[in-house]
Amino acid sequence: MKEYQNVDHFILEQPEAVQPRLMEMREVLRALLPDATEVISYGMPAYKKNKVLVYFAGNAKQIGFYPTSSGVELVKDQLVKEGYSYSKGTIHFPHKQELPYDLIEKIVRFRQEEDKLQVKIKKQK
Repeated sequence: MKEYQNVDHFILEQPEAVQPRLMEMREVLRALLPDATEVISYGMPAYKKNKVLVYFAGNAKQIGFYPTSSGVELVKDQLVKEGYSYSKGTIHFPHKQELPYDLIEKIVRFRQEEDKLQVKIKKQK
């Protein structure tokens, strides 16, 4: 697995045609998570509070959004209804479609709440 110094480096190392879309996803996530730390985790850009909330990457056909299995489960019915491809912990957003900001926001807010809850549980132990 290639190692990236930071998210800028990650994006610049991707195919030129995919870079604008990766930058768009990055800006969406930065707007939704202004106080999260931007890191590289598992070779992908990620946004972290206490734990990693979401990851993203891309290829020639789509952006892969990785909100963990709980994030996918939250919106599974909507993904089916809107025709998005997904798996246990990944959602694919085709380049030919606009990024679904409202869907991404719903997942991100849910993941933030999960992260806060995990901190509370940990403090109670």
